[in-house]
Amino acid sequence: MSEAPYLRIAADVRRRITAGELRPGDRVPSTRALVREWGVAMATAAKALSVLGEQGWVRAVPGSGTVVADRTPVKPPLGRDAVVRAAIALADAEGLAALSMRRLAAGLGVGPMALYRHVPDKEELLRLMADVALGEAELPDPGPAQWRPRLELAARAQWRAYRRHPWLAPIVLNSLVRPPVLAAGLRLVDWSLRALAGTGLKRRVKLQVIMTLNGWVGGLAVSNAFEVQAEQDTGLTGDQRLAADMALLAEYLGSGRFPVLAEVMTGLEDVGLDDAFEFGLRRQLDGIAVLLDWQRC
Repeated sequence: MSEAPYLRIAADVRRRITAGELRPGDRVPSTRALVREWGVAMATAAKALSVLGEQGWVRAVPGSGTVVADRTPVKPPLGRDAVVRAAIALADAEGLAALSMRRLAAGLGVGPMALYRHVPDKEELLRLMADVALGEAELPDPGPAQWRPRLELAARAQWRAYRRHPWLAPIVLNSLVRPPVLAAGLRLVDWSLRALAGTGLKRRVKLQVIMTLNGWVGGLAVSNAFEVQAEQDTGLTGDQRLAADMALLAEYLGSGRFPVLAEVMTGLEDVGLDDAFEFGLRRQLDGIAVLLDWQRC
């Protein structure tokens, strides 16, 4: 079945546009011109222009007729959120070592100075990135009333955020005593402290409990951050690096210098970070339980 006349006309005009014969803003043939050129009825010519308009190839301009539409995608205005999100994506993919203002600007298609209208410097950019990334931690409201399940949820929320963004832990734990001020971090601490309400612990001790738990989670996550960064730098996975060191490890364990370690490691499967997290979290919570029992005595 042959193509309808109005579709053949629309296809020809579209071809002229894509070939550059007609550029954005140029007038396209009017219905009368199409009637003369193609020998069709006025309604057929009008339908061809209507189809082109629906497809976004042309637009009607009052007083000027129908012109070629500008189909260049319009970039959304650059804002702080877009800068931070792009920086997070870059750090997730290639690590903090790859993050520079120049590299980030190139990825956004702007000059480096354009970024400084939204973030004053890289230090503030890192703080904003950490705030957004840690803010992804899901904390139910109101959440468990009992202290143990509440603190367990808080620890797991942090661990997921750190695993999703390996670069995050070194920023958050840059100083455990004076970490960067993050709204997401304050929310997490506030939510966790509610677990200790009514326990009788002094305010200072409550804060120390949360700092100790969060510091342990973050410290384990820093190990993961080093592992991921090494893989990004070298292209070798942790397993590949371990395989390269196995001969040396076997030599040390077989030397007799470390008998207890050699006995423990004989036939032992590799202990991954997630396994270490699960074991350590239970022990951390057990320790808090002992503290609370002592407080009741």
